[in-house]
Amino acid sequence: MNQDIIEGKWKQMRGEARAWWGKLTDDDLDRAAGKFEVLAGLLQEKYGYSREKAANEIDKRVTEFEDSLKTKTQPAVVK
Repeated sequence: MNQDIIEGKWKQMRGEARAWWGKLTDDDLDRAAGKFEVLAGLLQEKYGYSREKAANEIDKRVTEFEDSLKTKTQPAVVK
């Protein structure tokens, strides 16, 4: 599921990804272009993560990103 979200919302997430993973350069993010496997490989390369840790890190960040979008778009509740 998060793999589809990454591909579909990469342009929105790209700036956040730069903040999340400061060791990734703009060229790295261009190369990833929203592709889960490429991004996971870059995290393994730059941070020394295992494949599983890279995938978990991406899933965590994508879930947080999606939750933040939902929070921003929900109308305020009037009491």
